[in-house]
Amino acid sequence: MEISRDHPRYRSLVVRERMSELVRQGVVAPTGLIAHGRGEAFDYMIGERTTETAARAERTVAAWLLEARRPVITINGNAAGLCAEGLLSLARAVPARVEVNLFHRSPERVEKVVSYLENMGGKDVLGRVQASRLEGIASDRAMCCTEGIYQADVVLIPLEDGDRAGALVKAGKTVLAIDLNPLSRTALESHVTVVDELTRAVPNIERAVHELRDDPEERKRLILEFDNGENLRLSREAMCLTLRP
Repeated sequence: MEISRDHPRYRSLVVRERMSELVRQGVVAPTGLIAHGRGEAFDYMIGERTTETAARAERTVAAWLLEARRPVITINGNAAGLCAEGLLSLARAVPARVEVNLFHRSPERVEKVVSYLENMGGKDVLGRVQASRLEGIASDRAMCCTEGIYQADVVLIPLEDGDRAGALVKAGKTVLAIDLNPLSRTALESHVTVVDELTRAVPNIERAVHELRDDPEERKRLILEFDNGENLRLSREAMCLTLRP
């Protein structure tokens, strides 16, 4: 499909076409397109911009990643399709391990997503062998890498489902989410939720990583002062302001 750069929804249409192609390649699950469309709807509600509230949360995520002993970024099909290069760049900047974990899981699809990330420049991507399990999840979603999520103290979960977010919290991890829906279980369960579109949020977090690397006092201040309940309330308020006539 040829898309004119003059089209008012050019970027959105390009992303949709790429996601559709990655469904054909097996990287994105067909139902992942539903989740993507739902996210776009919430993005409209915040004006397709990074709010001040989201920017504060993004800096707090950067602070947690830098303070972590064993940070891990977990990537599913949608996250890979939307922002593979950005997430890999962030992982290098921290540095953090990258682990593939899928809702619609099969050995073949895990291989496709891991290989896709490797083709994008990912090194030592985890996910092919997952020998440990998270408590509280009955399905294969409980599987994780021992040297990755299982041993992590801080986990960044872009576009994750609520069950795994809750299980990670119960396992004692600090859970950092990127989720455009401030009402989702993931948003509510996580310690820090960035209510922003993934391809805006990830570069903002990486920029903050560089800014905060040599400022431990500011990192501690951000972490101590952050309240995720208030963060989500302000995110919902930003949506309401956008919807007012």
